[in-house]
Amino acid sequence: MTANQCDIGLIGLAVMGENLVLNMESKGFSVAVFNRTTEVTDKFAAGRGKGKNIQPTRTMEEFVGALKRPRKTMIMVKAGAPVDAVIGQLAPLLEEGDVIIDGGNSLFTDTQRRCKDLEGRGIHFVGCGVSGGEEGALKGPSLMPGGSRESWEMIAPIFRKIAAQVDGEPCCRYMGSDGAGHYVKMVHNG
Repeated sequence: MTANQCDIGLIGLAVMGENLVLNMESKGFSVAVFNRTTEVTDKFAAGRGKGKNIQPTRTMEEFVGALKRPRKTMIMVKAGAPVDAVIGQLAPLLEEGDVIIDGGNSLFTDTQRRCKDLEGRGIHFVGCGVSGGEEGALKGPSLMPGGSRESWEMIAPIFRKIAAQVDGEPCCRYMGSDGAGHYVKMVHNG
């Protein structure tokens, strides 16, 4: 696969991240993957990701370079400081109009702060609740995205296709601006 060819990229290859990547790929999307521990990326590429339309990357620069513009990147790391650390590495490499999606269980007020911080750079930020656990991530989760309407429209074709289906409808709805998706996920978890 050549540079700038992947439909979406995912950072964080624990079980939820791996399963979301496999779900996306099974629905026809090409996916770039990155994990801060390169051995994890290598193991996934040689194992569950082998022979699939998945591009393993070893650096954040290579990861960003593998994505079609506008770039769509999803972060699946532990909530809190790890999300901020990934954004700190990723955002300087992105351009105006690109999208960062946080699919972890972030506090909605953190998501609101991140939306405001990135908006000033012209980067869209989506806080998205992901429900259904490991099996849901692989076979179809319920997705609760919150962010700008423009960012939702950019990711909707992918999210609607990978989401669980009930009566032919995707379990994925736009929740509203900034922290709305993570707020709904917080209530759901309660």
